[in-house]
Amino acid sequence: MAQAAQAMPRTRAKGPSVGQIISRILFYLLVVFILIYTIFPFYWAVVTSFKRGGDLFLTPVQYFPDPVSLESYDYVFTNGDFLRALLNSTIVSLVTVLLALAIGSLAAYALGRLPFRGKNVVLYTTLAMTTFPAIAILPALFQMVRATNLYNTLTALIFTYLTFTLPFTVWVLTNFFKTLPAELEEASLVDGATPFQTFYLVLLPLAAPGLVTTGLLAFIAAWSEFLFALTFTQDYHARTVQVAIAQFSGNTGYELPWGNIMAASVLVTVPLIVLVLIFQRRIIAGLTAGAVKG
Repeated sequence: MAQAAQAMPRTRAKGPSVGQIISRILFYLLVVFILIYTIFPFYWAVVTSFKRGGDLFLTPVQYFPDPVSLESYDYVFTNGDFLRALLNSTIVSLVTVLLALAIGSLAAYALGRLPFRGKNVVLYTTLAMTTFPAIAILPALFQMVRATNLYNTLTALIFTYLTFTLPFTVWVLTNFFKTLPAELEEASLVDGATPFQTFYLVLLPLAAPGLVTTGLLAFIAAWSEFLFALTFTQDYHARTVQVAIAQFSGNTGYELPWGNIMAASVLVTVPLIVLVLIFQRRIIAGLTAGAVKG
């Protein structure tokens, strides 16, 4: 038997076929193309921010600043209007997110856990509010802002930003609360907890991934908003950083200072990247939590 086994020819493991090799090559080429397509604009913004004003239009194109110049960042950090706008954006975005999470979590708990008539109508009406383009509701919001004497204030921006952050927060958190085990809620009610105590002490801590996900996405939306900030504010006392960057002007008033604009854009973008990197695990958990029913 041993001799017969030795006499049998050994079958060689087949390697990948030509078609599989071509498919892999095409796949990796596609991945490289997507990475370059998505990363290169930010890379070019960083490179431009470190160039001198006269080096931006040199030919052939310089893909690395030589020499490295910090004049654009010096202009940004010494620009009082830009720093004021940066503070305004921070205040407006944080307050908007806190209000959206506080109000949205309560509404999501009611829509996701409490039985009442017309719940689906309310839920889908909330979803429908996210489909309206901002320009469609802009005239009505402008009339409301002027009627309440909130024009050119941070309160006006917070109030109007909630029109697109709050419906999104309610919709996402509602689906998240639906996936939580009903036994936890029933056990807390049996132990004598009120519905609000059940929500605050039991369900809300379990909804932390969903809160982080919706909060971060709402923060990004509020931080990047431009149309409402331009319409409902008049000067740098209340304008946000997006409008401040758009209103950068050169020495003559007719040129665009691309180096200063890119330096400010990099400073505005970096905090968002840092937040996503810090909370990436909770973001993934929050986005996938509602995909599987328990």
